Amino acid sequence: MAHTRQPASGTLAGLLRRVLPPPALCGFLVLLVLVFAVSYAVGRSVGPVAPGMHGPGITQDGHEGGGTDVEDDDMGGMNHGSGH
Repeated sequence: MAHTRQPASGTLAGLLRRVLPPPALCGFLVLLVLVFAVSYAVGRSVGPVAPGMHGPGITQDGHEGGGTDVEDDDMGGMNHGSGH
């Protein structure tokens, strides 16, 4: 009967095999990082989707406060609830 030689569990190769994740998982993680990097690069080169869009709290003149006055909006003159 032929005996196959297996490395002892105390050797460096056995220790690395227990500590490192499986190669398929490492390959998947590398592929995932690569896809995100390419998508970030494409998005960065294309630019913003809605350049005039601002977050809440910033008015069109760039000041903070984000007032709710209807007359200051893009559609000035449209009064809500006027019955017209």
